[in-house]
Formats: sequence, structure tokens, C-alpha cells
Amino acid sequence: MENKYTRGSDQGNSQQDDQPTQTEELVPKRGATSVAWTWFGYKKTDVHQTTVVCKVCRLPVPTTDSNTTNLFYHLRKNHEKEYRESQRAKTAKAASSDGVSAQNKLQTQTLQQAFTRGTPYSHSSRRWKEITSAVAKHICKDMVPIYTVEKRGFCELVQTLDPRYEMPSRIHITKVVLPDLYDACRAKVEAEIHKGMFYATTTDMWWSRTTHPYMSLTAHFINHDWNLCSRCLQTSYFPEDHTGEMLAKGLRESLQLWGLQEDRLVCVTTDNATNNILALQLNEMTRLQCFGHRLHLAIGDSSHNEPKLIGVCKKIVAAFSNSWKRRRELAKAQADQNPPLPPHQLITETPTRWGSMQAMVERVIEQEKALSQVLRADKKTRHLVPTWQDMDVLESMNKALSPLKEFTDALSGELYPSVSYLKPILHLFNNQILKHQDGDTELTTTIKEGILKYLNEKYDDQTTQDLLDIASLVDPRFKTTYIKQERVDYIKTRAAAELQKLVAEQTEAVPLSAPSVTAVGQDEQEEVPAKKKKKSLSSYFKTSAKPSQMAPLSNRESIEKELSLYLLMEAGSDTEPLEWWKRNEVHFPLVAKLARKYLCIPATSSPSERAFSASGNIVSCQRSALKPARVDQLVFLALNL
Repeated sequence: MENKYTRGSDQGNSQQDDQPTQTEELVPKRGATSVAWTWFGYKKTDVHQTTVVCKVCRLPVPTTDSNTTNLFYHLRKNHEKEYRESQRAKTAKAASSDGVSAQNKLQTQTLQQAFTRGTPYSHSSRRWKEITSAVAKHICKDMVPIYTVEKRGFCELVQTLDPRYEMPSRIHITKVVLPDLYDACRAKVEAEIHKGMFYATTTDMWWSRTTHPYMSLTAHFINHDWNLCSRCLQTSYFPEDHTGEMLAKGLRESLQLWGLQEDRLVCVTTDNATNNILALQLNEMTRLQCFGHRLHLAIGDSSHNEPKLIGVCKKIVAAFSNSWKRRRELAKAQADQNPPLPPHQLITETPTRWGSMQAMVERVIEQEKALSQVLRADKKTRHLVPTWQDMDVLESMNKALSPLKEFTDALSGELYPSVSYLKPILHLFNNQILKHQDGDTELTTTIKEGILKYLNEKYDDQTTQDLLDIASLVDPRFKTTYIKQERVDYIKTRAAAELQKLVAEQTEAVPLSAPSVTAVGQDEQEEVPAKKKKKSLSSYFKTSAKPSQMAPLSNRESIEKELSLYLLMEAGSDTEPLEWWKRNEVHFPLVAKLARKYLCIPATSSPSERAFSASGNIVSCQRSALKPARVDQLVFLALNL
């Protein structure tokens, strides 16, 4: 009888005989291309190469013909070292094949293609003009020197992006490209302004690093799509004496140079310089005082009782600004506090920067512990350590002034109406922000009362009140809410009279607002396919409102009726006024003209200040030799492109 154990042993010996010995040489696969076959082969007796054998462990590996997945899997599971080598060889082979294919592709490119790639663009070609225009816009928008086009790094960058482009010289950029770009941009800005019916301006004076005086002029208007637009018209060299008479002449000449009609000028926003006030009086132009300057002066006037303490704050800031060692020790002291103080630097007061004094005081209060630690360690600065009485006074000042900083920033915007905010903000100051509260110290109360008294006096004149009340009236969020009750009827009558005057001038206003006629025609064309839809209630209002545009109202009672209907229509406090008017202009076409006229007025002279900031970045220490005409050109392009 056959033993089963003997039979199993005979089978195992048979399998071992099939495996190659460690010394038996394996033959490679015929036509192999994969790097995996470096570690695999076939027995010499396997003529048809059906059983793959691993060269490392001499075990057979099941796999189909030309499929190396199982081979790599075998290496990864059983031979980690050989698997890593196979992956490196695989990567190297792929990189080599890519290089060879790219080289073959380059070799197969035609002679005409090679010639084209190496031929520079013609200066009259469209591509060369596009790149040159982009380079010029980079110079203007980013306010970099014109000689950037001759810098090696910039030229290499452009050459890398497009090898066929040849950079023009600095002379060509200066005398050809920039003037052409300025003319095109000026024509575009001029067309935009003339399409509007009304505009407002800001103006101010500025001295460059080279002590050259400049006068800025910015224009603000609401276009046909009810977008508030702000444009810098010029930063002109003004070498004459800065008297009111000369400024009046210069301002009038600037408006004439741009072809702007003075009767369409609603208001000019300026600071409180005496020569600016006199210039606008001589030109008989309506003036709005800059709210930022007024608030800055009000804060300074109400805080003049504590000049010694403000001086101490300035000395503390100067002690750290002039010593890098103290700044280093301040950083360590900030981290040593429990809890650690924010790693903030001290703020220096700038007399011409709104709110800088309050920012300096607030930062000293925040860093008081760290400042005292550093100052007390140095015998030269121990006298600057603030006492608890000093800190009480500073905290009282900060409590009164800190709520005001947000209003200055909010009113300095250029892309949304700001003048209509003045009446609500003054009302808020009087009834909430600057009103006496429980817990206010005597100094806090004194500062609040001083600011309120100053602002109320400066905004109490009849002309300013009428301007602010009308602006508030045409803002759908406010209307008559912040107008004194005894003045509501007067403002309504004044608004109706101005509307009647606008109706009478409608024939003359048609050329200035010609795009509105085209827009109405487009609306009529767009509404043709909409007739298939079910009419909504608002569509009846649109239908009844359009004839009023074709036949302008001239009856005073009809004008007052439209104004009354407008005042009855409610709008939420978070409504965007220009978006509201864009939707409802068809219902109140006459009041909408009044809104276009007054909502474009900026509440501050920040646009002129921004023009001077751009001028300062352009007329830098390295570019102090720029001619005034070039400065005007570069500032205009930087702010209008």
C-alpha cells in the first residue's frame, strides 16, 4: 500500500526540481523594454518563455505576456531594495525618453517655423503694440520709474515671456507711448464727464519733495447706470502766489481747459484754508467744508487743555522710534506680560493725518505695562514713565475720541454717496456718540462738549444747511428723518422750485444726458419680447411713467405730487441709494435728476489727498528731477487707468 506521506514528499521534490538553482543562469525576455526585466528572466530550457523566474529569490512569478504589474508587485513585497532601484530606473528612463522626444520634435520643425520664432515683432504689428501698451500701463499704475524698461531684470522677464518682443527705449516710452496713452485716457474721461448732467469737485494745494507747488482737481459724477465715478482731472504746477484771487483764476481756467460748464458744477469740497474759501467766494461757487478736516480741528481744539500730556506721549514714541535697542526690549517686554501684549509698534502723531493723535494715545494705553518696564530700566528715560494720573487722563481722552475714528474713514469713500450721511452723523453725535453718559469723567465730558460745540457752529450756516438737507432728502434711506421739523416744509418748497427749474432747462440738458435717450430706446427694445410674459404691477408703473419723460412736467402741482409720492415710498436702512434710484428712476424721473445732482458730492477732500499721495510716490527721492508736466501726466494715468 502506498504511503500518503511518501506521495506528498515526492510531489515536493518534483517542484523543487522545477525551480532553477542559484547558480543556474536565466535568459532575458526577448524584445523586453521595461526596466522590470532587469530582475526577471527565463530558464534556458523554457524555449517558449512561459514561466517568469525572479533572479533574486529564484521563484516563479505568475504573469501574462508583456504585463509587468505582477513583476513590480513581487519586488515591492519581497525585495524592497531592488524595488527602490527599479523605481529610480523607471523614472530616469521616462525623463530620458521625454528629452529625446522633445529633441526629435525640435528637429522635425520646419525651417519656416524656426525662422518665425527668431524674428522680432515689427513695431507696427498688433502684438508689439499690445505688449508695449501693457508695459506703459505697468509703469503708470504701479508708479515705477520709466527707466524700468532699461533694467536688466525687467528686460529678461519680458524676453522670457515672449522672446520675439524687443523692448523700446526709455526715450520712446517717454515721448511716444505715454503721451498717446494719456491722450486716449483723457478723451475717455472727458467723454464720461460730459455725459453726466452734474458734477462736483475737490481741490487742494500740495508741495512736492522739490518744493514745487501743485494744485489738484478731482471730478465726481453719477453716470447713466447710477454708478458714482471719481476722476482725477489734473495735478497742475502752480507757481503763482497762493492768494484767493490766483486760486480762483486757476480753478476757473482748469474747468475751462476740460470744457466743463460752471453752471453744472454743484459744489466744491475743500479744506478750511482761507485762500480756498476766498477763491470759491470770488468764483461764486458753492463750497462744502471737508468733514475730515473739521472733525480733526474739533478734536484738536477740544484737547488743547492737555498739551503737556500729549507732549509726554510724543516723547515716549520718539524715545522708541530713535532707538532700535529700545524697540528690541519693547518686543521682549510685550512677550513677558501675562497675558502677552500684542506685538504692535507705537504710532507717531502726524498733524495733517486725521485721527493720528487718538491712534497714538490708544496705542500708548494698550502698551502701557511694556512701555513702563522698558522706560524704567533706563535711567535716561525713567522720567517718561507715565503715572496712574497720566493714564487716567489718557483713558478719558481715548473714551471720548475712539468712537469718532470710524466716521472719518466711512466718509472718505469715493464709490458711494457720502454727503447724505452728514446730517445723520451730526444727529448721531448730538444724541448718542458725544452725549454725556454715566461714568464719563469730567475731562471726557469736556472733550465731548467741545467737539459738539465746534461742529454745530461750523455747520450752522444757511448755505451748508440747505445743501445737506437737500442731499439727505434725495437719499431714500433718510429723506426728512434728520431734517429739523420746522425746516421740512421749506426744504420741500426749495426742492420743488429746483425741480421746476430743471424741467425748464430740460431742453438744454438733452445733449449732456444724450445716453439716457439711447438707454430708454434700448429698454423699449428689450421689453418687446417681454410682452409675452404676464404683466406685473410694476410694469404698469413703467408704462405710465415713460410718457412723462417724453412730455416733461411743467406744472408746479404735478412736481409737488411726484415729490410727495417719493417721500411716501419706504426704503430700508441698509438700502444702497444708487441701486434704489436705478430701480425707481422710472417712477420718479424728476426727483432722480435732483438725486444725480446732489449725491455725487464728496463729504471730504480725500480724493485730492489721494492724488497727492500718488504724487508723493511718483516724485520720490530717486525721481526728483521729473518735470511738472510729466508729474501731471503720470498722476493722471495712475489714478484713471
